[in-house]
Order: sequence, then C-alpha cells, then structure tokens
Amino acid sequence: MSAVGLGRQKSRAAAISIVSNSALIVLKLAAGLVTGSIAIITEAVHSGIDLVASVIAFFSVRAAEEPADERHPYGHAKFESLAAAIEGLLILAGAGVIVYESARRLNGEPQLRLLGLGIAVLAISMIVNFAVSRFLYRQASITDSPALAGDAAHLRTDALTSVGVLVGLVLVQATGIEALDAVTALVVAVVIVVAGLRLIGTSSRALVDEVLPPDELDAVRDALSGHGVPEVSGYHKLRARRAGSRRYVDVHVQFRDGTTLERAHELAHELQRQIGERLRGADVLIHLEPESAGRADDPPPTSVSAAG
Repeated sequence: MSAVGLGRQKSRAAAISIVSNSALIVLKLAAGLVTGSIAIITEAVHSGIDLVASVIAFFSVRAAEEPADERHPYGHAKFESLAAAIEGLLILAGAGVIVYESARRLNGEPQLRLLGLGIAVLAISMIVNFAVSRFLYRQASITDSPALAGDAAHLRTDALTSVGVLVGLVLVQATGIEALDAVTALVVAVVIVVAGLRLIGTSSRALVDEVLPPDELDAVRDALSGHGVPEVSGYHKLRARRAGSRRYVDVHVQFRDGTTLERAHELAHELQRQIGERLRGADVLIHLEPESAGRADDPPPTSVSAAG
C-alpha cells in the first residue's frame, strides 16, 4: 500500500476511536451521576483521557505523513512518537485525579443506588473498548503506527479497568460494603499508572533515537552480507533508528579496488532496495568507500564474502 493510502488508513482508525470514546464518556458519566459510584465516574474520566489521546493520535498521524520541508528535512514521522509520549502523560494525570477523588470518597459517606444500571453500562463499555482496541492494534500493526498502538493501549487498559470496576460493583451489591467502590477506583488508578509509564517508556526510546531492535538490525546485516557481489568487501559504521513508523539506516559500504564509481552507485541502490524490503521501506543512506578507506580509530569493518 502507498504512503498516502497508509496515512488515510491511520486517520480512519483514529477517527473510529474518537467516535467510540465520545459515546462511552456520555454513557459512563450519566451512569456515574445516576448511581453515585465514584468508580464509574473515574471510568468516565479515564474515557475522557482516552478521547484526548484519540484526538492527539488523529492529528499526529496526519502530521506525520507530511513530506519533508526546509525546517524538517528528515520529515515529520516523530510526531507519532511524541503523541504517544503525551498520551502516556495524560494517563498519569488521569490516575492522579482518580486517586484524589477516591480518597475523598473513602472519608465521606457514599450513597450508591441503581447499581444494576452501572453494571450494565460497564459491561457495554468493556465489550466496545475490547473490540475497538483490537481493531486499532490490527491497524497499528498494518501501518506500523506508534500513535495508533498507543491509542489501542489506552482502550485496552480502559477495558481491563472496566472489568475491575464491574467486579467491584458486583461485590458492593452482594456485600453492601459501599467503601469497596472507592477501593476499586484506587486499584484502577494503579493499573492506569502502570500503563502510562509503559507507554512513556516505549515512545521515549524513539524520541531519543535508540537503536533498532536486534531482529531489525539483523535484517539490515543480512541484506548487506547476503548479496554475493564480488565488488563489495565489507561495511562499517552501521547506524539505525526509528522515528514514528519510519526507519532510518546509514552505513559505510566498502568496495574493492578497481570498482568504478558507476558500478558502486548501482550496487548501493540495490542494497538500499534490499534493506527497504526488509524494513518496510526504510530510508537508507549508503556512504561509498574504497576498500582501503578508514582511520586508525574507526571500528574494524565487517567483511563480506563474495559467495554471500
């Protein structure tokens, strides 16, 4: 699929998330006010954070598809990683609100009512969020979008916390201990904090240009070493990073003495193509070097066998 097609697919997936979150916020907030359950109200707050995250994901995937310009010569792909980090911070902020309100309710006198309605709303919310989350994870895998993956993680966390709140309300209804409502909300807050920290950690690695995972680096090395071209003697200074859904690779490739510049240029384009096939169309920069090039402080090059 073309880059334009992938961009549209990302935008459609983010838009579906916005619509589902908006509907669930209204449903949960109404149920929370009717039942008086702080746990359900915290679920509405959680969905509100998810809505903001979905909006951020929607605009970030559109911004990430913008072509490179004078101010951003490497493109705008990191907008997706930045959006995922912001989503993680929003999750932590929402958890803080939940902890505060739950602690306040524990010191008060909760008056719960119509718990059956709250249980029904949470069951609906849980099913919808699991379904939309699964859809977003699938789209994130197809488009390789960290923003959609972050949005899917939000909704999956929201669905899991809905399960916890649902269990808590059932226990309240069965035992009559209304304090379990606030305790359940505190447990939900802990789950949300863990999800937020995990998402921030994942997105931050892309923002600080962490090296690609070992399996992706091995794919690059396989492309560089498995071509079986006698003119290539080795390579060194291999560097690779990720920005959003894009990978960037640069490497110094050494050519044997007597190789013409035209032939080296032709082989470099072939290597770029092979690496791009292994890494979803990665942006590859190859520096052409003679076999004898290199300074004393350079790391030794990786030799390449002519037989591949």
